[in-house]
Amino acid sequence: MPPIKTAILSFGMSGKVFHAPFIHLHPGFELVGIWERSKTDSLAFYPGIRIYRSLEEVLADDSIELVVVNTPTGTHFDYTKKVLEAGKHAVVEKAFTTTVAEAEELKQLAEKNKSVLSVFQNRRWDSDFKTVKKIVEEGWLGEIMEAEFHFDRFKDELSPKAHKETPAPGAGILNDLSPHLIDQALHLFGMPQAVFADIRITRPGSQVDDYFEILLYYPMLRIRLKAGYQVREPFPSYVIHGRKGSFLKSRADVQETKLLSNEKPNLTDWGTEPVSEQGLLHTEKDGQLIRERIPTLQGNYYGYYDSIYQSLREGKPVQVTATDGILVMQIIEAARESSEKRKVINL
Repeated sequence: MPPIKTAILSFGMSGKVFHAPFIHLHPGFELVGIWERSKTDSLAFYPGIRIYRSLEEVLADDSIELVVVNTPTGTHFDYTKKVLEAGKHAVVEKAFTTTVAEAEELKQLAEKNKSVLSVFQNRRWDSDFKTVKKIVEEGWLGEIMEAEFHFDRFKDELSPKAHKETPAPGAGILNDLSPHLIDQALHLFGMPQAVFADIRITRPGSQVDDYFEILLYYPMLRIRLKAGYQVREPFPSYVIHGRKGSFLKSRADVQETKLLSNEKPNLTDWGTEPVSEQGLLHTEKDGQLIRERIPTLQGNYYGYYDSIYQSLREGKPVQVTATDGILVMQIIEAARESSEKRKVINL
C-alpha cells in the first residue's frame, strides 16, 4: 500500500513534539511537508521535506492525503473546514473546536465528503492512563463509585505565546487541559447525566482561566476532573474508588519529557515509566486482601497514528472519532455555563 502522504500545519511544540516524530516513525506515513509561516525550523529535523508558506499551498498539493490541524484552537474550525472541503482527511488537535455547533458542522462535512476526521486525544496512549484503564476494565475495584483525574502544575509565569494568554475563543486552561481529562473520563465511563464546574483565574496578571474543577454526575458514580497552576505538591493524578477497592496512580508518562529533549520514539522500550511510579492497588479477590504495586503498561503515541493508518488503509473504525470530540465539547460548554450560573447543568 502507498504511504499516507501527510502535511502538518504548524511546527511549534505540538508539531515538533507530538505529531511529526510519530508520523515519521510509522512506515505507513510519509511526512511530505509542514506549514511554517516564515521559518524553516523543521528542515533541521526532517531534511528534504517541503516548506509551505500558506494553507492554500497545502491544500493545492494534490499529493497530500492527510492534514494535521495543530494550530491554535481558535483556528481549528476554519482550517479543518477548508481541509475537508479540499477532499483531504484531517487530524485535529484538542480542543476540537470552540463550540459544539462548530464540531457538529465539521462532522457532517466529513461524512458528506467521506473523509476521515479524528481528534488528537493522544493521552489515551499515556502509560499511566492505559494502566488505570486496565485495572478498571478487569474489575479489580468492583463497581466504580468515584474517581478523580488531575492535571496539576506549579507555574506562576504566563505563557509567551500570545494566543494562550489573550482572552479569545479557545484560550485558557479549560480548552487546553480539560479535553485530556474529559476524554479519558468519557472513554472509561461514558457520558454523564449532569455537570457542575468551578472555573477561575488564579495567577497574578492572568486574563484567561487557569483553574478548573468539573464534577460529572452519573447514577451512582461521581467523577472529579481538576487542573490548575498553583499545585507545588501534586495529588495522585488518578484516584479511583470502587466497592471492592482503590487504585492510586501518579501522572508519570515519560513521553512528553523525552520528546521535548529531542529523543526519537521507537517501538521497543519507548514510553516505559520508572518502576518507582507504579500505581497502588488496594482491593480484595477471592476473600483475600491485596495491597501491592502494579506494573505500569508501556505508553506510545504511535498507537494513535497506527489507528489512523488502519482506518485509512484497512477500513477499520477510527479510534478517536469526531463524535468523541463533540461529546468533549458538550462537557466544556456545560462546564462554562455551570461556572457562570453556579448551578448543575443537566445534559
